Amino acid sequence: MKKFHWSVVMAAALVAGILVMGCSKSSGTAASGGDSKKLYIYNWTYYTPDSVIQKFEQEYNVKVVYDSFASNEEMFAKLKAGGTGYDIVFPSGDYVSIMKKEGMLAKIDTKKLKNLGNIDPLVLKKATYDPEMEYSVPYYFGAAGIAVNTAKVPNFDKSWSIFSRKDLKGKMTMLDDMREVMGDALVYLGYSVNTKDPAQIQKARDLINNEWKPNLIKFDAEAFGKGFAAGEFWVVQGYAEVVYAEIQEDQKKDVAFFIPKEGGPAYIDSMCILKDSKNYDLALKFIDFIHRPEIYAEFCDTFGFPATANIPARSLQKVTPYYKAEDLANTELKEDLGEALELYNKAWQDIRVGE
Repeated sequence: MKKFHWSVVMAAALVAGILVMGCSKSSGTAASGGDSKKLYIYNWTYYTPDSVIQKFEQEYNVKVVYDSFASNEEMFAKLKAGGTGYDIVFPSGDYVSIMKKEGMLAKIDTKKLKNLGNIDPLVLKKATYDPEMEYSVPYYFGAAGIAVNTAKVPNFDKSWSIFSRKDLKGKMTMLDDMREVMGDALVYLGYSVNTKDPAQIQKARDLINNEWKPNLIKFDAEAFGKGFAAGEFWVVQGYAEVVYAEIQEDQKKDVAFFIPKEGGPAYIDSMCILKDSKNYDLALKFIDFIHRPEIYAEFCDTFGFPATANIPARSLQKVTPYYKAEDLANTELKEDLGEALELYNKAWQDIRVGE
């Protein structure tokens, strides 16, 4: 999302030259050597509450160094280009598959995890890439949606078709994320987000290029929340937690967040331990800590999530989620596309050319 994710190789080349600059939203940078008093986490932006991290630090007398990424492609490219020193990483399911094949992940010693029984079996059933949790433990099951400033856009259909509205030209953004945007177009056209049919992928590309992109101010995975809060953008595709983290309390009455009726790409973000982790046992403790019901409820309450992955946490939630778990009914989990990924890369490159 920070880069043009035309392909993993191209993204890696873009990232390689900036690794020495460190981390943009980190409380520190990953070190090349192990440090028993520090746990290095590489996670999505706005995804683990400070309060949860602080509780873990206090209980285990450690320091958590938190670095963030804005897309799976960015994360993968940085690690492949030589980014080392991280212990835990939070890829989506399709990238768990990719990273497992690449030999980047350590096996999870599930015998040391007491709280795995709290995880919803339905989520594990969807996690076809690793249903036995050999290399990953589910963190959250969710989907991107659309936030609308209802003070500026009082009337709208809860559909991906909103991005075709010419009256909103220059006031809308979509994620700088190939699988998300391509998946949105595919489901709108009635296809699977995981299709490998070249004709269907081409139709999705044409829909984005001809009907959606002309109305967008940009593809953006980093600043859409801030831009929405500032009134610069009126309609943004993105994640509820990012939008609500930026807006003020008095703005909430003018915000509608929804997952479009056509559905869209869903994700299961998982906690994985990197193969070269120097703090394996501490990483296991963090994973188990997250799935304590009271901790998981705190995590979800902070971001307005429904507790989709942890059943006991649901009864402990104190905040009404910004969307309901049922809203995910029409979504489809993104899967590893294998060789067909290049068809998507080519389509995305065609979309991004000329910006």
